[in-house]
Amino acid sequence: MPELSAKGDAFTELVVEIFRVNGLILEAGDRIAAPVGLTSARWQVLGIVEHGSIPVANIARLMGLSRQTVQQTANSLEREGFIEFADNPHHLRAKLIHVTEKGEKALVYVREQQAVWANGIGGEHDLERLRGALEVLRGLRGSLEGNNPSTTKKRRASHETQPSQPDRL
Repeated sequence: MPELSAKGDAFTELVVEIFRVNGLILEAGDRIAAPVGLTSARWQVLGIVEHGSIPVANIARLMGLSRQTVQQTANSLEREGFIEFADNPHHLRAKLIHVTEKGEKALVYVREQQAVWANGIGGEHDLERLRGALEVLRGLRGSLEGNNPSTTKKRRASHETQPSQPDRL
């Protein structure tokens, strides 16, 4: 059985820490979004849709999730009036998702609360170290996407058919 190199060990520790931080971020997102009837998952979908009408499959590709998972989230958002489905002139079955006025109002609230939260957490850390961490994470994402033919193919297809999406909500 191969042993971890120093870099492999550091990467493994980083992955474990990312899992922990991801859980805490999702919990914080749920708290931020709860007053307007959203969760972190619903907020993420709504945040992508606000940049333009898009089918579920494209959202799934952008988020790295299954189409079925995003479809379930979109269905619940539609039932509660945050989005609406519309016909897609490019595809008979893949409906486009539009944000409703209720969805836009929820996003305004969540953005304001997220800014307060992000300023507080970010204010506890050095700006250059935060930017360095972001650079490392983007590099790791590139490595992971490059080592996964399925992900690379999906991302490439998504970028060819959709305008670029921001890295944050």
